[in-house]
Amino acid sequence: MLNSNSHSNSPYLDLLKNRINLRQIPFSERGSRLMVFRINHHLSVRLAERWFKREGQLAAYRDRPPIIDAWRFTDGEGRSLDFELTTYPHRLDCHTTLGTFTLTFVDGETLLLALPAGQGGVSFRANLDRAQTDRRGGILRLTGDIRRNIAYTTNARLLDNHIAPIDETSQQIRLTFDSGGGAALLLNITPRLGFNRWIPDPEAALEEAARRWHDWFAAAPPVADEYRQQYYYAWWVMRAGLISTRFYTTREAMTPSKIHYVGVWQWDAYFHALAYRHVEMKLAKDQIRIVLDHQREDGMIPDAVHDEGTVTHLPLPGVTADVTKPPLVAWAAWKLYEIDGDREFLDEIYEPIVRWNNWWFEKNDVDGNGLCEYHHPYSSGLDDSPLWDEGMPVEAPDLNTYLCLQQEELAKIATVIGERDDAALWAARADALAERMIREMWDGEAGLFWATKRSSPHAPRSALHASRIPTRTPFNLFPLITGRMPPQIAARLVAHLTNEREFWPRYPVPTVALDDPKYDPQTMWRGPTWVNVNYLLIEGLHRAGYGDLARDMRRRTLEMIAGGDDIYEYYDPETGENPPKAASIFGWSSAVFIDLATQAAQEERASQVPN
Repeated sequence: MLNSNSHSNSPYLDLLKNRINLRQIPFSERGSRLMVFRINHHLSVRLAERWFKREGQLAAYRDRPPIIDAWRFTDGEGRSLDFELTTYPHRLDCHTTLGTFTLTFVDGETLLLALPAGQGGVSFRANLDRAQTDRRGGILRLTGDIRRNIAYTTNARLLDNHIAPIDETSQQIRLTFDSGGGAALLLNITPRLGFNRWIPDPEAALEEAARRWHDWFAAAPPVADEYRQQYYYAWWVMRAGLISTRFYTTREAMTPSKIHYVGVWQWDAYFHALAYRHVEMKLAKDQIRIVLDHQREDGMIPDAVHDEGTVTHLPLPGVTADVTKPPLVAWAAWKLYEIDGDREFLDEIYEPIVRWNNWWFEKNDVDGNGLCEYHHPYSSGLDDSPLWDEGMPVEAPDLNTYLCLQQEELAKIATVIGERDDAALWAARADALAERMIREMWDGEAGLFWATKRSSPHAPRSALHASRIPTRTPFNLFPLITGRMPPQIAARLVAHLTNEREFWPRYPVPTVALDDPKYDPQTMWRGPTWVNVNYLLIEGLHRAGYGDLARDMRRRTLEMIAGGDDIYEYYDPETGENPPKAASIFGWSSAVFIDLATQAAQEERASQVPN
């Protein structure tokens, strides 16, 4: 029998016992494309892959059948066994009347199932079109535009090993075994031509899996006890959500959600890097590098990167513009530099960021007033926001805030790498942009910076006009983040932010004001609280001299995330619950929780140091 206490030397693994429920939280591993779920009394394995080449033939990847389904444990006669489940980050223990079947990862493409002693079996359905048994198991293949292969191998004595076609694209596999103890079934699911069929000692494989997870958790800085359990769960998300390199996925990278968003989205990557900088700096930098790897010659950075390509166009009614994401790369890169002082990294990325910044001003300022517009709603990252209800382009205060921050950080980067003339230029441009926002966007009567709908970029210059968008959102407050607003303007913005009828419910900050007619707390970007927005505003409050308010918002944000059974894409600002369509195991929410909890712990430790 396997030692069920192999995890006992790691407090982190015990802390997360049964958090991986196999419903909306799958069993997975760093870099793996495999996700194990439970449906009633069987398991299934899904792939974190999109398969664009077969989009016209298959359902969307979220709805596609698992590659392995109806995975059941059986007795020696082939009868299905019910099982009770115990989960840890490194193992699944499936307790049956026959004994315990224990599942772990050997590597990102290989699962090891440790078998109980005696006669038992396993059956499953594989959604592949070719199959052949052999002496120790069998090989199954998916052929055509997308090729995926499975090898199942056991060192137990096989009593029966049978594959029967269900239809042209799926097979039923049944095997029974006689295990004398210490035997296992190896399941290798891979796009490669070769297979891993070498079966390691199950005890050693489990210990190695436990070590990998323990070392990851142990590297994280400590936080307050009230956040500890959710903090290490957030670190589980940040490791389990990583996918391996493949084709356009040029670096190991974090998905926004391994279930719901398979790929690398640009501004998600920047927030992911904030967490990784605390444990593994190369991984943090690679989240930035992977988006810069796919920069176009004109400086534009794609919206997202997938195995089979990049996303630069997503046609919508009346919208044909490029699609990208907010310009936060320099802001994120500087935060990494503050930790390790790596000048070489800044030298590496400086020129790409300059070209990225230039693209915004050269391609996205239709009226030439020095303020940029979004030409595609998704380029804002705020996909369904009512700010875009009247169409595009929109000259938005949040975008110009990001560009102000970007030029400020470019000035710092240029100073470090010895480009002093550039540094002076970027600092002057940041100042000028902040002043321009005040001059063109500020409404002293309303106490807000308004977004405006601009004329079509194809209209003649004489026909250019703008119309104010009346919807109130936190993005009308975003120039506060620059730290460059005069005190009287900052005070007006903070008054809106802390108004309980607008932006200050129990769990701020709603993405549309509570008293705005377009407020909807259940629909993304039309009301729910998004923690990356909070993160930026918390930083802005500190910069503007509102430290106590920043700490209060941080506390509320941490409380909201810590109170859930998972970490979600967005939250109801009044209850703190997750709306039905909010994605689970969400990356930037986990990353922000990690960074805010770490900030709070650092401040607490600093306050206890004698003067």
